[in-house]
Amino acid sequence: MSEELHDHDRGLSFDLPTLQRRKMIRLLAGVGLVPLVGCSSDDSDNSASSSSSSAGSSSSAASSGSAECETIPSETAGPYPGDGSNGVNVLKESGVVRKDITSSFGSASGKAEGVPLTVTLTVVDAASGCGTPKEGAAVYLWHCDRDGNYSLYSEGVTEENYLRGVQETDAKGQVTFTSIFPACYTGRWPHIHFEVYGSLEDATNATSITATSQLAFAKDVCDTVYASDGYDRSVQNMSQLSLETDNIFSDGYDQQLATTKGSVEKGYTATLTVPV
Repeated sequence: MSEELHDHDRGLSFDLPTLQRRKMIRLLAGVGLVPLVGCSSDDSDNSASSSSSSAGSSSSAASSGSAECETIPSETAGPYPGDGSNGVNVLKESGVVRKDITSSFGSASGKAEGVPLTVTLTVVDAASGCGTPKEGAAVYLWHCDRDGNYSLYSEGVTEENYLRGVQETDAKGQVTFTSIFPACYTGRWPHIHFEVYGSLEDATNATSITATSQLAFAKDVCDTVYASDGYDRSVQNMSQLSLETDNIFSDGYDQQLATTKGSVEKGYTATLTVPV
């Protein structure tokens, strides 16, 4: 992995305004000036469990129609979004609307190898208390490969566009992507980027982003995956990080920690509720 990967997500200096804004909202909420609400009233357990997380609590609230719901935290898209905001725009290419993102499309033919991962995001209306699915919205999802490289940008994979895709939400507000478990690269906790758009047309025209955020993985799941073949670099990188010190998730990750289940042999599923 080349030294340029150390700049993934542009670091703390780039993200500081976002982090300070979110911390100020929480501070004001603590003194009663701003109503801080969540998708669940009992999200007291922030443990990084492979079978439960705050994402699971969010899902429960979505199904029960909680009266309170906090929108997904806004995060940087990083320097490798591929949405036209930093060079290349994959969203306008034919073939980007797809479920399986493990392989490149169009004139590219590369395929990302790694432990299988199925990601399901449920987009819900925050104003309704997380009780109303956002049917007809769209999600653009992307992440690094097993070596910590981002297609379209990283050396050696600039001609590839794998691990990027768009889907329209169904009647349940859901999109499901077939992918591989991402690496842990220098300076960042394992994560997946995503953008939510009002419609598929908006997404494929790269306009009117509703929300930009990131999904995090529980430590025990990452440790298990990284002990398998092909993830050697991730082991050392992971040993130097924690969710509490990551420059994106350090100010709170309860809404972004996916509920992850499965095994290295059979693959994993990761689910997250995304209030917008």
